[in-house]
Amino acid sequence: MPELPEVETVRRGLAPVMEGRRILTAEVRRPDLRWPLPEGMGARLAGARVLHLGRRSKYLLADLDTGETWLVHLGMSGRILVSGRMLGDFVQDHPAASAHDHVVLEMEGGARITFNDPRRFGAMDLIPTPEVEGHKLLAGLGPEPLGNGFSEDYLVARLKGRRTPMKAALLDQGVVAGLGNIYVCEALYRAGLSPVRRAHRVAARRLAALVPAIRAVLTDAIAAGGSSLRDYRQADGELGYFQHTFDVYGREGAPCRREGCGGTVRRIVQSGRSSFYCPACQT
Repeated sequence: MPELPEVETVRRGLAPVMEGRRILTAEVRRPDLRWPLPEGMGARLAGARVLHLGRRSKYLLADLDTGETWLVHLGMSGRILVSGRMLGDFVQDHPAASAHDHVVLEMEGGARITFNDPRRFGAMDLIPTPEVEGHKLLAGLGPEPLGNGFSEDYLVARLKGRRTPMKAALLDQGVVAGLGNIYVCEALYRAGLSPVRRAHRVAARRLAALVPAIRAVLTDAIAAGGSSLRDYRQADGELGYFQHTFDVYGREGAPCRREGCGGTVRRIVQSGRSSFYCPACQT
């Protein structure tokens, strides 16, 4: 599933062709994705101008001049692709239609935005903009890891007394929003913390060191266009490249990259998910 860096990369790819532009037509080709789509979604989107395209955790949020906000979640296999825009001196051609193209927007300026989702685990909603923060999918989220609300003091206080493993604690979206399996593994490696260590047994100074590690991993991943393992593509259809620099994720049996460690990356299963770490230097 796309995590924060992938969704932020998609947002940055969409913003130039969406922000300030009007949605000329909105074709909704099925009544549902993971859940039923909002009633009359196509008609409510058509003619609306996108005032701002934002992101909260793993959700895209398009504020419209109609007073509604369009929420989009990519799910397991969802992609949002842009075509018909200028790339240098050339126009990016529209791709051939696919049976998995479920929502298609024609934008003012000539761009086409296509939501493609073979497995249909994505989700969309239309919310009155003043009520966005209270939406059922957003209300319980913790602070953004790249925002000011996520600090060393906050994380130490939030994890104080928690007996869950560090991996589970960081995957809790109520603690910090947007982190998923890949980037938690990578951040714990950079901070030298084991994913199996119980949060309440980690010293405050080591918990505090996780904050810059998380921010650095996410920043590096966004700069690389995210990680493409299966379905994810950037808005222009290109792959992300951060997977080529993973320190531990997917590297079971490979040597640890930390200088002087000499350990070997191990894979374990926690709550049904693979965790990758170096037992020699992550304690």
